Amino acid sequence: MSKEGGRVETSPGCIQQAQDWNGPDDLDNPRNFSLARRTLSTVAIMLLAFVSTFAASIYSAGINGVTKDFNVSEELAILPLSLFSVGLALGPLIGAPLCETLGRKVVFLTTTPIFAFFTLGAGFSQHIVPLTVCRFFAGLFAAPAVGNASATIIDYTAGRYRAITMGIYYSVPTLGAVCGPLVGGFVANAKGWRWTQWTIIFFIIAFYIPVFFTKETYKKTILQRRAKRLNIPGPPHDDLAPLPFVLHFVRTQLIRPLHMLLTEPIVTLVCLYSGFLFGLLYLFIVASPWVFTHYYNFSPTGINLSFLGLMLGVAIAPVPQMAIDHYIYQPRLGGFLATHEPDEQFPSENRLFGAMLAAFVQPAALLGFAWTVRPEIHWIVPILFQCLTMVASVVIYSSVNLFMMDTYGALYGASAAGASMMSRYIISAAFPLFALQLYRGLGVGWGTSLLAFCTLAMAPIPLLFYRCGERLRGRTKYETSN
Repeated sequence: MSKEGGRVETSPGCIQQAQDWNGPDDLDNPRNFSLARRTLSTVAIMLLAFVSTFAASIYSAGINGVTKDFNVSEELAILPLSLFSVGLALGPLIGAPLCETLGRKVVFLTTTPIFAFFTLGAGFSQHIVPLTVCRFFAGLFAAPAVGNASATIIDYTAGRYRAITMGIYYSVPTLGAVCGPLVGGFVANAKGWRWTQWTIIFFIIAFYIPVFFTKETYKKTILQRRAKRLNIPGPPHDDLAPLPFVLHFVRTQLIRPLHMLLTEPIVTLVCLYSGFLFGLLYLFIVASPWVFTHYYNFSPTGINLSFLGLMLGVAIAPVPQMAIDHYIYQPRLGGFLATHEPDEQFPSENRLFGAMLAAFVQPAALLGFAWTVRPEIHWIVPILFQCLTMVASVVIYSSVNLFMMDTYGALYGASAAGASMMSRYIISAAFPLFALQLYRGLGVGWGTSLLAFCTLAMAPIPLLFYRCGERLRGRTKYETSN
């Protein structure tokens, strides 16, 4: 930058700094932050996502208390659990526009206090209607922490290492969902159902503070700030005029994900499979207390501890994913890069090895749970089968979603992920509504067997993607990229 005759001239090099990264070593690129900063920031973002799903499921421990306090049916008392999931499904419609206009960090910092406010309202509710409404809006404003977390982690992580970080991340919201009933059970037994909501506030405060110390990771926001600092033209700001703003985000955040969901076989099948897996988790959350009380006469403390099997399964799920990445994916990627041009796309089907195996383990584990829940068989056996079911679920979920993200790349991967999140939480909202009726009507054996047969019917999906992925990509209406 130079001055000549009172006129400021900007060199092409300065303009380039504000339009794109200055090569692979640009220090403003989040992938070049120090390892300590990237690690601590990733953990902070993951923990905030953990709170969102923890808040969804902790309510399940208070359903009986709500039934008694408000004198409503069990089905009506379950509604605040399901409506929170509906809020999570619709939340990206708030989080995504804010993320693309203001940056990722601002979204975390602004939506989380609103999430806390509605959670507080749920705890003070004196009727089932305000409780349900507050839970819905709490889920709506909790959702951006889940949706933007994956995008933030990708900002930090190069593509070849994505399976490790995203494999761990995909376990975190699921872990939050299975921790909720365990913690909530002890809280509800000791203090009543309202404390299940106030406990969420403590978790929000504890995990919200570290986010203040993270840095912005959204590329456009970083470049705009750099341009302002250098007083030079940067990437254009999004048009914030109301009508263009609304039309743009209705198209990109609602219409496009729905269009992909209905017209793209890859997105349709991934969303169906992912949604069923998450719904299965919520079914266990609602039905497990009844199962272990009815068949094993568990005490309230025993019921709470029965969720440890689900927790263990989710916690160890990243281990097989990292092993598959290290021993299969990375060697294949290295061989591909050594023999192909840099701009050629490494086939996304290589993400599917874990899913192809786990897809057949899962129905077997469900059948094991179905027919070992009986008084003459020790209770640890069905709990271990629940653990194995969760391992398989997380491995399948992470593998097929990474396959989808790699297929559509940076341009349309976000819309595909939005469709996945929307369908995942919509389907999971439905499962608690029929979980108890299913088990009371058919018993654990045939009720769980029905679920096992459904997962068996979906088990060939990863194999279909592996065999036909190239043809499916060739027929897509959307651009695929590295």
